[in-house]
Amino acid sequence: MASESSPLLAYRLLGEEGAALPAHGAGGPGAASARKLSTFLGVVVPTVLSMFSIVVFLRIDATGSNGLRVLPQGYGWNLLYGSLLLGLVGGVCTLGAGLYARASFLTFLLVSGSLASVLVSFVAVGPRDVPLAPRPGVNSSSVPPRFGHFTGFNSSTLKDNLGAGYAEDYTTGAMMTFASVFAVLFNGCTGIMAGANMSGELKDPSRAIPLGTIVAVAYTFFIYILLFFLSSFTCDRTLLQEDYGFFRAISLWPPLVLIGIYATALSASMSSLIGASRILHALAQDDLFGVILAPAKVVSGGGNPWGAVLYSWGLVQLVLLAGKLNTLAAVVTVFYLVAYAAVDLSCLSLEWASAPNFRPTFSLFSWHTCLLGVASCLLMMFLISPGAAGGSLLLMGLLSALLTARGGPSSWGYVSQALLFHQVRKYLLRLDVRKEHVKFWRPQLLLLVGNPRGALPLLRLANQLKKGGLYVLGHVTLGDLDSLPSDPVQPQYGAWLSLVDRAQVKAFVDLTLSPSVRQGAQHLLRISGLGGMKPNTLVLGFYDDAPPQDHFLTDPAFSEPVEGTREGGSPALSTLFPPPRAPGSPRALSPQDYVATVADALKMNKNVVLARACGALPPDRLSRGSGSSGQVHHVDVWPLNLLRPRGGPGYVDVCGLFLLQMATILSMVPAWHSARLRIFLCLGSREAPGAAEGRLRALLSQLRIRAEVQEVVWGEGARTGEPEEEEEGDFVNGGRGDAEAEALACSANALVRAQQGRGAGGGPGGPEGRDGEEGPSTALTFLYLPRPPADPARYPRYLALLETLSRDLGSTLLVHGVTPVTCTDL
Repeated sequence: MASESSPLLAYRLLGEEGAALPAHGAGGPGAASARKLSTFLGVVVPTVLSMFSIVVFLRIDATGSNGLRVLPQGYGWNLLYGSLLLGLVGGVCTLGAGLYARASFLTFLLVSGSLASVLVSFVAVGPRDVPLAPRPGVNSSSVPPRFGHFTGFNSSTLKDNLGAGYAEDYTTGAMMTFASVFAVLFNGCTGIMAGANMSGELKDPSRAIPLGTIVAVAYTFFIYILLFFLSSFTCDRTLLQEDYGFFRAISLWPPLVLIGIYATALSASMSSLIGASRILHALAQDDLFGVILAPAKVVSGGGNPWGAVLYSWGLVQLVLLAGKLNTLAAVVTVFYLVAYAAVDLSCLSLEWASAPNFRPTFSLFSWHTCLLGVASCLLMMFLISPGAAGGSLLLMGLLSALLTARGGPSSWGYVSQALLFHQVRKYLLRLDVRKEHVKFWRPQLLLLVGNPRGALPLLRLANQLKKGGLYVLGHVTLGDLDSLPSDPVQPQYGAWLSLVDRAQVKAFVDLTLSPSVRQGAQHLLRISGLGGMKPNTLVLGFYDDAPPQDHFLTDPAFSEPVEGTREGGSPALSTLFPPPRAPGSPRALSPQDYVATVADALKMNKNVVLARACGALPPDRLSRGSGSSGQVHHVDVWPLNLLRPRGGPGYVDVCGLFLLQMATILSMVPAWHSARLRIFLCLGSREAPGAAEGRLRALLSQLRIRAEVQEVVWGEGARTGEPEEEEEGDFVNGGRGDAEAEALACSANALVRAQQGRGAGGGPGGPEGRDGEEGPSTALTFLYLPRPPADPARYPRYLALLETLSRDLGSTLLVHGVTPVTCTDL
């Protein structure tokens, strides 16, 4: 994590050229000396020559009937010539950027001289007839010679050339269309990235690339427009369509045109080869494709990536097997359009993300131009070749998926994160807490964890209970910032985020520093979340004497190393969290503060869930699968306060409905689909069976909750001469003796244990009722959590009653709800 003492070299902010470059910087040793190309040599010249590559398609018939037949012709010979020229180009690029820059400058002079002679020839040469290459007639019969006409500046010639008039390409025999002509001409504009590809060789890339590219584009655009205008004003349509090398026929000195065309072809090849090798070398350095690009990592002592040059040379050699250039034009153009669309899409994403550090110096830039560029590229791709366009987009999608799966270097930054931040912020502002409605309520959990090594099952259970809501893992580090040199919490975030990834839970992490756990819990309850996404339910592990278990040693996700971990990655999680607390060792939280934390949450109008013995949950119920194991389990719900001895079911209060809602949410999780939900009715000794069950079934039908309803008779449920209604906290606060309260808790515990493992066929029963049939075991029990007493002095006694109530029940959730969660209104 960067700090105020982090070196600015990480951001390439150097006071002097090459000053104090880090040893691991781009290019390694010799990188500073490699950055020596100026704007003109490194950007303008390569870009101009690459954009003049259109003259490659003005082919020279050096072996034709109207020329000197000095070289053999045929597919094999053409492949040989191309391979020899590619070898020459590869040799120049292999020797480094310095030789390439000198060769490019010499080529630039030759091309400029050739262009000057062509432009002068349009004015200086008079009208003439240009012989065309003969075409075989029907049945290979001879045909009379044909001529094209150079008319000089003639308005009739210009008028005749204004229409489309697509004809057959005499080199391939294919009928030309707008798309095919565009595919050929577009290659004359594909050198715009030549300067950017040389960024690693430039003295000042941030200034040279935009300035040099704009100058080169403006220059080549002017030359192209001038050539198009002069050609259409002076050459008839027959000459333009039947002789792609007509510049020689109208030139004052034809060999100079030939020299310029070959020089341009060589320079475009050099620019493409050296630019491709630099991109390939960068991909290899980032280990994006593993051993496939390993040879491209090799560099010379001066930092020249000659391995990437040879790699690129081999790929180009394969392309030469295609033979005719027009055959490749459509495919090459489509791939260029994909690349340009990706650049436009990147700029569009950065603009929409509103990242403060994205400050383009080009004053005419806007998201409208980016969107227009993306749309234009996609449109032309499908106009040129729908098959190639679809294949290229599919290939780009596969590469993107591969990069996403492998994960790029963290130094890249992720524009997706910036976009997500922008969208999340926008929608959080629109999430108005004043518009909340009970029909759309969902649990938003804050789980306080001391040591995750002993709380993995609870982490996963809480993840299942959230039902698409907010889930925050909270942790309190004890300490006082005034007495510490730095914040000890910040370095812990990485370990907790790794825990979230490894446990495969969808949770946020919120850590705080506080002198006590209770105060830290208050901090987290108040400040966790943002806007309308704030926790409404506090989840705590139960406070008992059970020795904590180290689930890191038994959980497969933590006991085995993660596949694909790279060298130098983060250390194992087992080294980032301390071992579980030893039995009998002092705790960070006292029983008094534990109950006080529960009381604080209720005062803040937060629901509370106390989880006990979650380690006993069946492993298949905590998995991410469907939980379709052979064993069927029950989820038991007791929505009555078992520590409040009064008659009547009392299932329609807020807390009872909250229990039903939480149990129903759990049953909707795929891992719990096969579990059976059971709701127990506690009947008083004077209440007739069946009446309360009917009322409860009607309520469940209204709430669309599928569950079994079982009535059990509890002898402690009502007492003669006592009021029917008591306040919830009267029993734990009142004057009843401790022995009587303990007996009531033991009786309630025995009642719950007696129903665990019973089948659905049992009617009213319990300790004093008839035995039911043996059936599936209970995987999880939901119990009503009474409010803590008003007197803090009775907190320890309250906790002892909870321990007695939930003893030996297996995995248990004691739940108290304070907010309405269900609604029967349409």
